[in-house]
Amino acid sequence: MASAATIITRGMLRTVPRPIRVLTVDGHQLVQEGLAAMINREEDMTVVASASSGDEAIDDVRRYRPDVVTLDLLLPDMPGEDLARQILAEFPRTRIVAITSAQGHIHARRALDAGIHRYLSKAVPVCELVHAIRQVQAGGRMLPGLAPCRLVQRLPEEALTTRELQVLELIALGNGTQQVAAQLSIARETVRMHTRSILAKLSAKDRTHAVAIAVTRGILQLEEALAASAWQHPSNGWTNPSEARCNAASARARFISLMTQELWRH
Repeated sequence: MASAATIITRGMLRTVPRPIRVLTVDGHQLVQEGLAAMINREEDMTVVASASSGDEAIDDVRRYRPDVVTLDLLLPDMPGEDLARQILAEFPRTRIVAITSAQGHIHARRALDAGIHRYLSKAVPVCELVHAIRQVQAGGRMLPGLAPCRLVQRLPEEALTTRELQVLELIALGNGTQQVAAQLSIARETVRMHTRSILAKLSAKDRTHAVAIAVTRGILQLEEALAASAWQHPSNGWTNPSEARCNAASARARFISLMTQELWRH
């Protein structure tokens, strides 16, 4: 549980609650950074570290002693349920919130059996994640379900076709229209047509925004190498290495910003 700090203000003692210390664990670096940006917006929370594997998470828990761990159950080196058991065996006062794209009651049941205190889908609104962190920190263990929050009514989204998903995955890898056309053996105008359809269905402003939306909604299940390249663009004839790095860094920052905005919008 978070303790409180005592400070002196004009000769009087005032107790200030310590922010909830959060460790985020997710196999995708961009998701980690999006979660950290989102959680750090809350005045009563702070992300102390981020881990991309079970081994990293155990080391970070031992080093930083977080109050709450947000845990992706689909990690590259071990099942999230096994990591939860290991954390709770060593640090039983740690609270764990599972945030996963895994669907179905079986996954939820396994998570709860492992001692996880809250099980959330990656598609839930931000307010539900924030609410869950506060509630488990306060001692609650919440079964899957909706938490109180302001719901925004949205029109049903039209699903992407198989071909549109293929185009979007190649766009996420940094391919331009010509490269996508060559890899799928279709005309460039066909790629443009699919891209326009993707942008319309996702209500995206451009290709980068579409990838950001797809990642946050779980439409694209990207491995870390794929996610890391989602913000990179082809060299486009750059001859100056420093210019190329600058453009890549700028594109990466924009992608993370768009993904964070999309998470926050929900």
